[in-house]
Amino acid sequence: MGLSESDLVESPLAFRTASVTDIPAVVALVESAYRGDASRKGWTTEADLLDGQRVDAAGVADVIAKPESRVLLGESDNRLNVCCHIEKQGAACYFGMFAVDPSRQGGGVGKATLARAERIARNEWKCTKMEMTVISVRDDLIAWYERRGYRRTGVFKPFPYGDERFGVPKRDDLRFEILAKPL
Repeated sequence: MGLSESDLVESPLAFRTASVTDIPAVVALVESAYRGDASRKGWTTEADLLDGQRVDAAGVADVIAKPESRVLLGESDNRLNVCCHIEKQGAACYFGMFAVDPSRQGGGVGKATLARAERIARNEWKCTKMEMTVISVRDDLIAWYERRGYRRTGVFKPFPYGDERFGVPKRDDLRFEILAKPL
């Protein structure tokens, strides 16, 4: 017997699509999950790899405004716990900007949100594949996705060194790898 989303999380998530009024909360959540000391409370931190920002308000506004794009929010107890961006790109759906409040990491919130995003891609947008880019040295994060059916493709994209909108690298060996999962 499979688990439902509500079985996976400490308290049930209410999902909804972000609007422009949610932009400050989305930016704050993403920053807390990946940058600075607050991010070290969870396991998804990139604080040892990158300084600077992870996302900005203009970038979030852009993806909210795009057609066939959605920023999915998961809330419980009147609090934003998780977000992700999904975007239909032909037969594939891109998954990104995935952030879970560091205090909620490890409780199933991420699994439930990824499952919801996959259902939207498959059922609403009729996508046959989900794709994402992950910093290739993030072995723990890649392993988490692999346990959920994603596979490394061996296709790499360069890290945008010099573009501080994506952070200030602390290493010179960063690059993205595309992970993919058939839906």
